Amino acid sequence: MNSESSTLTLPVSTLYDENTFYYKFTQDLLQAKIEVIIESPFISSKRMAYLRPVLSKILKRGVKIYIFTRDPLEHETQMAYQSEAEISRFERIGIQTFICAGNHHRKLAILDREVLWEGSLNILSQAHSREVMRRIQGIEFAVGMFKFLNFKRFI
Repeated sequence: MNSESSTLTLPVSTLYDENTFYYKFTQDLLQAKIEVIIESPFISSKRMAYLRPVLSKILKRGVKIYIFTRDPLEHETQMAYQSEAEISRFERIGIQTFICAGNHHRKLAILDREVLWEGSLNILSQAHSREVMRRIQGIEFAVGMFKFLNFKRFI
């Protein structure tokens, strides 16, 4: 092994489920310094009651938060109502929300373009389902996803 290869850093990837995800995700949110991007097709008031204080806290520190979510008109009545209410709250407190039409279904988060979360868990609504999320610590993966999804158009 030469000295050049010994300085390369490999990304760290860890798996989480619906029972372990929110604890680590909340820690990551509280450590965010610049921006948080969350893609979650569904938003529930119950899940937001848990996340809202954390998001408010980091907003007060100047962290920009961007939410990409499904158009509430594509939801059943109760979920549409909750989604609309939460999107209104986001806008009142300074979270920029992007409404995606066409059966938007991606679930991911990018924090400071250094940490990538991706998997099957609806970050802003998960309640009872069995899910998996992968946390990848690595700028090249987080920036790679940012570029792949062409977020530069919005952010």
